[in-house]
Amino acid sequence: MKHIVILGSGFAALTTTRRLRALGVRDPITVVSPRNELVYLPSLIWIPSGQRSGGDLRIPLARFFERHDVRWHRGSVLQVLDGGRRVITDEGQLTNDVLVIATGGRYLRKLPGIERAIIPCEGIAAAESIRDRLAAMDGGTIAIGFSSNPKEPGAVRGGPMFEFLFGIDTLLRRQGRRERFKLVFFNPAQQPGQRLGPAAVAKMLARMQALGIETHLGHKPLRFEPGKVVTEGGEFSADMILFMPGLTGPSWLEGSALPQSDGGFVAADDTCRVRGMARVYVAGDAGSYPGPEWMAKQAHQADLQADAVAKNIAAELHGQNANHGFRTELVCIVDALDSGMLVYRGGRRNLALPRMRVLHWLKQHFEARYLKAYR
Repeated sequence: MKHIVILGSGFAALTTTRRLRALGVRDPITVVSPRNELVYLPSLIWIPSGQRSGGDLRIPLARFFERHDVRWHRGSVLQVLDGGRRVITDEGQLTNDVLVIATGGRYLRKLPGIERAIIPCEGIAAAESIRDRLAAMDGGTIAIGFSSNPKEPGAVRGGPMFEFLFGIDTLLRRQGRRERFKLVFFNPAQQPGQRLGPAAVAKMLARMQALGIETHLGHKPLRFEPGKVVTEGGEFSADMILFMPGLTGPSWLEGSALPQSDGGFVAADDTCRVRGMARVYVAGDAGSYPGPEWMAKQAHQADLQADAVAKNIAAELHGQNANHGFRTELVCIVDALDSGMLVYRGGRRNLALPRMRVLHWLKQHFEARYLKAYR
């Protein structure tokens, strides 16, 4: 029997676990994470409006681990050594025969004054902070923007920022307070969100104009000061700043003997193997993979990578060729609380369906269906 260790308890880690068991792998699995819960990050966008609470998005994993005969090791990763065979955590160390890295990435916090901004996708506390500050504001300017990792432009989460932007606009209109607020969307690119495709970008910029959302585009943010955003193209006032910086790899990589990309991620090949290492895989935000410039890391793409990881591990354990690649596909609904726009990219296809109320309901339905596997 081989010992499989999976680092993380997010989308990629849990999908790898499920798929391994579905493929008939009965070898022992240990999952390493600080908490035995899944936080469903895609639904953070609904916390400011009260459509979701923090408790709705925290899914305890004890029963999931029991059903799948998984041991949980409470701990945070500090290092990965000895060619991936040894994992050091703040609660001890583990050895393994197969390692899967799925700890996610971290946000680049190099922008001066970034502590004055809320990073919405950091978790439930950040989304609740947006909710509480909105409720306490009588009016003012809300600045919403994002940027990428300059050394790895695909390491960005722009989609949720569009959702927070349009969701806050919808919420304020429902409350009859929209006229007391100025919404400003800012981004270093003239055409932000290109990973979604030109049609989606054009539709979202047109929607901003129709809703009276101001834009400050094509200028790199320089710093955040009290009450203002300063960019290379000037500054503007902001009573609340929501900003999503680019991503880089987990901090523990700096003390580990793993190959890294220029952007600071675990370097992987097209089968999600860590380059130059035996029986060490990576899936999701922690890794850097070959693929088109629009390829995402998180959520659906992380699940697709995890599926390839599980197939390759199962093949290796059964003495078969382990050369399964992952499908590159982007599927998302850009939600606005009462409607959504569906965006799809795969191969040569790129679709951006117009806003429809049914897509908001579909996104809620997908949440319930996805989380059913872990409840």
